Amino acid sequence: MGGDRAPDEIVAGALLASVGRVEPILVGPPELDCGGLEHVIAHDVVGMHEKPVDAVRAKPGSSLVVACRLVAEGKADVVVSAGNTGAVLAASLFTMRRVRGIYRPAIAAPIPAMRGPTVLVDAGANADARPEHLLQFAYMGAVFAEEILAIERPVVRLLSIGEEAEKGNELTRQTHELLAASDLNFVGNVESRRLLDGAADVVVCDGFTGNVALKTIEGTSNTLLNALRSEAERSWRAKLGGLLLRPALRNLRHQLDPDTYGGAYLLGLRGLAVIAHGNSSREAVANAIRYAALGVEHRVVERVAEQMGSRVVASAGPKNPDRMMR
Repeated sequence: MGGDRAPDEIVAGALLASVGRVEPILVGPPELDCGGLEHVIAHDVVGMHEKPVDAVRAKPGSSLVVACRLVAEGKADVVVSAGNTGAVLAASLFTMRRVRGIYRPAIAAPIPAMRGPTVLVDAGANADARPEHLLQFAYMGAVFAEEILAIERPVVRLLSIGEEAEKGNELTRQTHELLAASDLNFVGNVESRRLLDGAADVVVCDGFTGNVALKTIEGTSNTLLNALRSEAERSWRAKLGGLLLRPALRNLRHQLDPDTYGGAYLLGLRGLAVIAHGNSSREAVANAIRYAALGVEHRVVERVAEQMGSRVVASAGPKNPDRMMR
């Protein structure tokens, strides 16, 4: 029931993804037409504009909370939602709980780059964060790059306003020190202008910065592609040129289109959650479900827990997780 085009496009996307070992379960009201897919009834809905924590607490029978609870209880392997991002985070945290040793869960989003996708983490879960949080985000992002993108020993960079170690605010400078002392393949800072160059396999930042960067990239990509399409229709010469360039432009659109992956992983929990775009089409929903299944097959939750249980906790500064996240 989450997303701008719910429930029709969500159901259609689930049907598209229902192939082979992927078995979508739809959660929603009794009258929902699920097209033959398994249907778990939920009588309430968390709205896109509700306060996430309050809504999740007040609506334990909502489709979002019920879906997350299915994963927490082992009745589903992963939850996918195109609903309120904050509510997905709150519902996942309340039902699945954090991996032992994790201070805060983070959103890992693949962004298009010339040399292949880059993992941006955190892409919006934590507007405020401390250096030890960003260190853990880097480890979780590295697991994502290794398991989902098949990158051996991924290159990690810290998003800042300059490549020099002393550039940035207090958060980035302290985080730089922690990353440099870690056993990650950390090669320094990166500026936002190089995000699409493929300058790193994993780019680490706080959630406020990451979300602004992610939406800027998505908005710029859409504007650029729409402008190219508009220019190609201005005259017969432009139309002819557009016709010749169509294969290349189609490939470019595929590279820049956020629907290619369909969503972002919420890492650091004892269960797996994928947050899809709010305006997801059926193709984007199907891709998000396939993408989620890939995370289950590669045991992303277990791999993150293994990483956090060994090196990270010992080197991440304060020993007690944030009380507000308990």
